[in-house]
Amino acid sequence: MWNRLNPAIPRHWLFGIAGSVWTAVGLLLCGRAIAWLNVFSLTTEISLELMGVVLGGWGYLSVFAKVVQNNIDRIGGLPDRACAFAFTAWKGYVMIGLMVTLGITLRNSDVPKYVLSVPYTAMGIVLMIGSLRFYRQLVAVAGRQEK
Repeated sequence: MWNRLNPAIPRHWLFGIAGSVWTAVGLLLCGRAIAWLNVFSLTTEISLELMGVVLGGWGYLSVFAKVVQNNIDRIGGLPDRACAFAFTAWKGYVMIGLMVTLGITLRNSDVPKYVLSVPYTAMGIVLMIGSLRFYRQLVAVAGRQEK
């Protein structure tokens, strides 16, 4: 019965799903940050966004590059057909839940939105950079399968 309920797909598509999820959330976070900053002058808005971009690049290189590589390695070790939800590990779902909870809590707190715009941008940048690695892996694996 479990096999009938398991939405198994070719493993290489998990890279595309992971990349799409990371891109969508990254765009959502950056979009929120930009909307929160539209009350400022363009110079201030650009300065705060650049701060988020720099922090995002640093966060990706210092922490998330390893997270992405671990995810790529884990997906690569899955069977040829795997559950569509295996684009992240089970502990990844726990982390997603914690991050969503933190984001909602911060967004509904008394912290000024312009202050939140920097970490929201940083996290959005981290996710969008990471998504590129998933897409690159999808193209590489799909290209090998065509040969």
